[in-house]
Amino acid sequence: MATLESMLASADQSVRLKAALAAGTYPQPDFVEVLISQCRHEPDFFVRDTLSWALMRQDREAVMEKIILELNSPIVQARSQAVHTLSKIGDEKNYPLISVDLLLDPEDSVAATAWRAASVLVP
Repeated sequence: MATLESMLASADQSVRLKAALAAGTYPQPDFVEVLISQCRHEPDFFVRDTLSWALMRQDREAVMEKIILELNSPIVQARSQAVHTLSKIGDEKNYPLISVDLLLDPEDSVAATAWRAASVLVP
């Protein structure tokens, strides 16, 4: 896990991308918190998308527990990335998690992502 954390802390986008790919290819329970944490502040779109993919490859219950917490985060990117990851998981049971607060979030990036996720998850 220390290696994953140190690679995700790299200033080099390609190192962070490789770390996210490795975390998804070889899932481990300890990776969930590290991946969620990186989603909160990762500046690169491709790395963020790969982080979502890596989360999809981890234990679903552990990921969902953390994603639900992130939906209410004061960190804009954390909320947006959590909603994006829900859409990628694609489980219709998660539709109720896309709340009116997310759909009407004052941050356009969160609201737009919530609307896209809702359209994917609607039963």
